[in-house]
Amino acid sequence: MAEPYYVTTAISYPNGKPHIGHAYEAIAADVIARHRKAEGFDVRFQTGTDEHGLKMAQKARDLGITPSELATEMSQHFIDMCAALNIDYDVFIRTTEPRHHAATQELWRRMEANGDLYLDRYEGWYSVRDEAYYDESELVAGEEGAKLSPQGTPVEWTVEESWFFRLSKYQDKLLELYNSGDFIRPETRRNEIQRFVEGGLRDLSVSRTSFDWGIKVPGSDIHVMYVWVDALTNYITGLGFPDESGDYAKYWPADLHLIGKDIVRFHTVYWPAFLMSAGLPLPKQVYGHGFLLNRGQKESKSLGNVTDPIALAETFGVDAVRYFLLREVAFGQDGSWSPEAIVTRANAELANSFGNLAQRSLSMIFKNMDGTIKADYEDGEADKALFAAVAEGIAGLRKGFTDLAFSDGLEAWMRAVFACNQYVDEQAPWALRKSDPERMEAVLMTLFRVVRDLAIAVRPVVPTAIDALLDQMGIAADARTYAALEDADWFATLAASGYKVDKPQGVFPRLELPEETEATT
Repeated sequence: MAEPYYVTTAISYPNGKPHIGHAYEAIAADVIARHRKAEGFDVRFQTGTDEHGLKMAQKARDLGITPSELATEMSQHFIDMCAALNIDYDVFIRTTEPRHHAATQELWRRMEANGDLYLDRYEGWYSVRDEAYYDESELVAGEEGAKLSPQGTPVEWTVEESWFFRLSKYQDKLLELYNSGDFIRPETRRNEIQRFVEGGLRDLSVSRTSFDWGIKVPGSDIHVMYVWVDALTNYITGLGFPDESGDYAKYWPADLHLIGKDIVRFHTVYWPAFLMSAGLPLPKQVYGHGFLLNRGQKESKSLGNVTDPIALAETFGVDAVRYFLLREVAFGQDGSWSPEAIVTRANAELANSFGNLAQRSLSMIFKNMDGTIKADYEDGEADKALFAAVAEGIAGLRKGFTDLAFSDGLEAWMRAVFACNQYVDEQAPWALRKSDPERMEAVLMTLFRVVRDLAIAVRPVVPTAIDALLDQMGIAADARTYAALEDADWFATLAASGYKVDKPQGVFPRLELPEETEATT
């Protein structure tokens, strides 16, 4: 039986349409899920939308519609983004679903039964935009002495009755958790959180009475739960909690919560403390990735540089965007993108290097061998050296992806692609056609084999293009996992089947810079 693997994105707050940061996280999680499937894991991948809270209530009021209507309309934009970017999730969770209310209220009841919830009055600084409370010591000065959160968002002094969670009780247990393994990655994020917790934890206000768009506190209906109790519970709602059999028993605890670096505190301080209180297992790892900057600037409505990821995919192609985002940026760090960078990277590596290798190889087989696949030849020294170089590159990709070092993994893969192109230049099969036709056939069959291997390796990143290529090579849909790379008989079996390569179609077109971009650069 395959080992289970559960990966989640953060659920997106749908008070605006998706931006490139949402796309970046969704694509990375999708590649992780596809890679783990290719490695033979039984994968569960969950994403969704976080639909409660004061911001949603205020925006709905401004638009003259109900919060529920706004949530349904805006959530659809995120579902559409996933469809447009080929995000193959298993569960799209919405926090307005009845099952989520039931799961969150059960988590609350368990924390209350453990003596960790009490009623008091909250006085302090609250950021509506962050849906977060901040201590006075965390605030920064804005223009004209305005107080701002550490994220630079406005805060307001709030006084209201509130339920509190005994977060302070869990300080030592949390520090023990951080020191016991890789619960928080990358290391820079762990160090930040460790310092924060070592500074002392105060009990956390976990309910509001000033608005009612949220999940009701059991037995205290004038209170709705603080958005982070509500939002974080989504990770177990989607597995059927409070039913602890079935999917919950199979997939929880999560192997990986993939989130942006700005919400690491909520996932690595509040979430494990809630779970400890409720007597539930903790996720194995939280990974806080960096931000994606637009020409080095953070995207914002005020700067007018917010990118629609669906439009980006329509302009450059889904696979090119997916490849660029994982290849260009060292995962975990902030990175930058621009239309020019996408075109340059995609053309150099996908179109010119690998795409051209695949197209040339299949074209020569089609023209010079009538498309016939032949297995009755012996590998020469150059062929064996190439197989070794390709195997090394694929191993590097697999290790890199397992470690979430996507850029490193794709760098190793590209080295293998370069080795193949060097092999083509050195072997010159077009010259061998007259001087040594048998050797020409051996070279072309070697190329067929390595192109297939390289395609299977990179499929989690660019699945649409790779499936189109493997279709042209006669590779069955169920023979595209990494286990297929270990099948020593696949080539002989394909040759024996009488499969013939038809005139190939390129799968990685060269990109052009859109005219309006050229005009502004």
